[in-house]
Amino acid sequence: MKAADLRQKDVAGIQAEVKALQKAHFGLRMQKATQQLTNLNTLRITRRAIARAKTILAEKTRAN
Repeated sequence: MKAADLRQKDVAGIQAEVKALQKAHFGLRMQKATQQLTNLNTLRITRRAIARAKTILAEKTRAN
């Protein structure tokens, strides 16, 4: 998800997005551990998406 899309969401929506991304990242880590994950780049992409969402969430909470 792009940063512009996240900025349009409210705080609860961003928190839900972070939770969903963390769940997806956990699933990918488990696939990697069991040698089922072929594209390791998806781990990097989800990790950065989590960081992006958490950054925007912090900006919104600071603004309030």
